[in-house]
Amino acid sequence: MLWSENLIPTLKETPAEAEAISHKLMLRAGLIRKLSSGVYSYLPLGRRVLNKVEQIIREEMNASGAQELLLPALQPAKLWKDSGRYKELGKVMISFRNRQGKEMILGPTHEEVITELAGAYFKSYRQLPQVLYQIQTKFRDEPRPRFGVLRSCEFIMKDAYSFDRDRDGLNENYQKMYDAYHRIFKRCGLRFLAVEADPGIMGGDVSHEFMVPAEGGEDSLARCASCSWAASFITDQIKKNKACPKCSGRLEFQTAIEVGHIFKLGTKYSQAQGAKFLDELGREKPVIMGCYGIGVNRIAAAAIEQSHDKDGIIWPEGISPYRVLISPLNIQDKKSKEAAFALYGDLKKRNIDVLLDERDERAGIKLKDADLIGVPIQIVIGEKNIQKGKVEIKIRKTGKIATVRKEDVLHCLKNSSFSA
Repeated sequence: MLWSENLIPTLKETPAEAEAISHKLMLRAGLIRKLSSGVYSYLPLGRRVLNKVEQIIREEMNASGAQELLLPALQPAKLWKDSGRYKELGKVMISFRNRQGKEMILGPTHEEVITELAGAYFKSYRQLPQVLYQIQTKFRDEPRPRFGVLRSCEFIMKDAYSFDRDRDGLNENYQKMYDAYHRIFKRCGLRFLAVEADPGIMGGDVSHEFMVPAEGGEDSLARCASCSWAASFITDQIKKNKACPKCSGRLEFQTAIEVGHIFKLGTKYSQAQGAKFLDELGREKPVIMGCYGIGVNRIAAAAIEQSHDKDGIIWPEGISPYRVLISPLNIQDKKSKEAAFALYGDLKKRNIDVLLDERDERAGIKLKDADLIGVPIQIVIGEKNIQKGKVEIKIRKTGKIATVRKEDVLHCLKNSSFSA
């Protein structure tokens, strides 16, 4: 893609309303634009990041045996009353009455809807187990939207649901999702912890959160310095003693961002909504459920919180909007322009995500924008170097710069020493 054909409205100054570093940099790098409190438009660079995250999620969910579907965002309020959660969510739910006077809800989550579907189709033990997932927008009327996309009123979530005939089946699927989440977050370039958590209004008896330690996080977690114990559900007793409940070791407390949460729901929803099946002996039993959520937008923001510097974003390669940015510093120079477009064509032929900054701008502006948007590999074409048939390759993460022959660029991109 050519920079001039792309919508990349970078900003020199940080908008006054931005608090978290991810919010500041997403605005400055032209990834998002605020429409109203807690509501954001995703511009082309931001959408490309979300696409990369969603692709990783799909690949790992499909590999684990889950099936993708798409559930309606509009939900009858009756489903929520049947499950008993209508009052629990209260004012966070966005609801209205349609032309027929029926109360409808813009889905804040989809446990009720998926349970209705399970009750309609899963009638026999022979149909179980099943794991279904979707990637869809959720809506919540947050009392205090803040930190940009970390706490917004409209957000994208991957939510998956498992359906089993017994507890052993639930445990097996829960472990599959637990393992899949580790692969997903690693591929997204996050440093994270899986910690014991409070199920809250979701229900169930076992729950784990996937937390990304970050200064801009709004959640807290406790972590033992001696053993592997960690938790986000911190009791007053733990805070007071500052001792690990597992080994009595010293606890460290830090802020973090929740990017995923998994639950063993059991029969909380299936019992309330009548989602039952017949077992081997013809006995009617409630389906045993699990629930597994990932905040797609939150992954992008968490990656920025963990990976940035004073100049801008440093994207992990797996979710960067582009892998390579080519910057000819003087597009009016014939040799620089020819080399830039030739290299751009070669990379595109090899299906490498590449952005060419062919704007007629000062070199300083182009280099600052390159660091701000955080593409992992920058190829800088200067007049003096190109006269010698050479270009610079800069690794955004380390700042390492190597001057190479332009014919060797493709080889360098394959070399692990140039990995971002």
